[in-house]
Amino acid sequence: MGTEQTDLHELLRSLRVWDPAVTALPPFDPATAPADPLALFTRWFAEAVAAGQSEPHTVSLATADAEGLPDVRVVMLHGADEDGWSFATHAGSRKGRHLAARPYAALAFYWPVLGRQVRVRGPVAVAPAEEARADLHARSAGALAAALTGRQSEELGSPAELARASEAAWERAGREPDAPVPSWTLYRLRPDEVEFFQGDARRRHVRLSYRRAEDAEDGWRTRLLWP
Repeated sequence: MGTEQTDLHELLRSLRVWDPAVTALPPFDPATAPADPLALFTRWFAEAVAAGQSEPHTVSLATADAEGLPDVRVVMLHGADEDGWSFATHAGSRKGRHLAARPYAALAFYWPVLGRQVRVRGPVAVAPAEEARADLHARSAGALAAALTGRQSEELGSPAELARASEAAWERAGREPDAPVPSWTLYRLRPDEVEFFQGDARRRHVRLSYRRAEDAEDGWRTRLLWP
């Protein structure tokens, strides 16, 4: 017997965006927004957590290789403060190599439970090695085991090879919770621009863009964008 083939286009047309059963679209008055985008990001992040957004700390990270070709993947936010938005990976991974060649990146957060999106882009710098170590060892044993497994983005010979390396890494993580991982790198994206998007049921979406002023003492300049 043959299997029924899925019609992708029909499936796409059947889906809804911001279903009222699971999404609430709060009003957003940009005139009340704080002067610094970090304060608004912190508020929106807390509201996404309170609204029950699944994994609100996951974020799409876009980089470009040495030839300028783009790439994107989902990573986890490790922090956000005056020094920038932080994430981590092995220096030898694909994204690590991209950032070594072109130290500029973009982040995109999407919290559909509130119809909100935050976009961040700017230059990326490597945090001091001791901060990367502290960041890694503050996380779970599983995170340490994954980091110890290493060889991220390299070609894998077989699932059995991964299983052996992972078992050894888990054993070491349990035995040596402060085990060093020299390739583990903490990156900080210091934004030139941060954009906040609030969805609206009548498609009158609010887009508020913060752009860093050329003179650091002038802080941030804001503007509204057409949706």
